[in-house]
Amino acid sequence: MAKILMIISASDTLTLADGTAHPTGFWAEEVAASHRVLTEAGHQVDIATPGGARPTVDAISLDGRGGVEPEAAAAFRTYLESIDAVLATPLDLATVRAADYAVLYLPGGHAPMADLPASAELGTLLADADRRGGIITALCHGAAALLSAERPDGSFVFTGRALTGFSDAEEQQGGLGEKAPWLVETRLAERGARLRTGAPWSDTVIVDGNLITGQNPQSSLSTAQQVLAALADA
Repeated sequence: MAKILMIISASDTLTLADGTAHPTGFWAEEVAASHRVLTEAGHQVDIATPGGARPTVDAISLDGRGGVEPEAAAAFRTYLESIDAVLATPLDLATVRAADYAVLYLPGGHAPMADLPASAELGTLLADADRRGGIITALCHGAAALLSAERPDGSFVFTGRALTGFSDAEEQQGGLGEKAPWLVETRLAERGARLRTGAPWSDTVIVDGNLITGQNPQSSLSTAQQVLAALADA
C-alpha cells in the first residue's frame, strides 16, 4: 500500500479578467473518480488543502451546465458523500511532508487557479517530491498548481518537462473563454514546460518520468490508472 496525498484547492471563487468573482471549486469527477480508483487499488489517500479548509465542489461539475450527464452526476455526488468526513477535515497543506507520500495528486476545477499557483507551501512540497523522484500528478486545471514549484533562484522546477493540462482551446470552447484571468496551457509554456495537449476533450495523459499529467475531466480515470501503473513499477 502506498500513501497518496490529494491536494485540493480551498478556494470557492476565482477572480475573472473583468475583476468579478466567479463561483468555483474542485471538479467532482476529477476528485471522485481519482479517489475511487486509487483507494479501490488498496492505497491510502489523504486529502490536504491550504489552511486545512474544507474544499468546495464546483456546482456545475454536477449538472448539465458542465456537460455532465445526470447519471454520472448522481454517481459522483454519491461518491463524494461517501467520503464527506474526509473532505470535511482535510490536512493543512503547511503541515505535510513530501517524504511521507509516494504520490502528490492535484485534481482540477477552476479553483486551483485561485490559490495554488501562489502557495509557497505547495511549491516546497512539489520541489521536494521531484528531488526525491516521487510521483507528481496533475489533472486538468490542477496543472496550474505546478506553477508554484520554483527553485531558490526563481527558476521553474518543471521547465523542459513534457506535460499536459486543460488546453487553451478547451478553455475557449467550454471553459471561461475570454473571461479567464489567464490560460493554464499558455502560462505553463511561458515558464518553459513542454505542453503536449491532445484534441479538445480527448482522454490524454502524458508521462515524463515521475510527472504524470491528464488534460481534462475525460482523462480522470486514465490519469489515476497511470498512477497505479507507476506505483506498481516503483
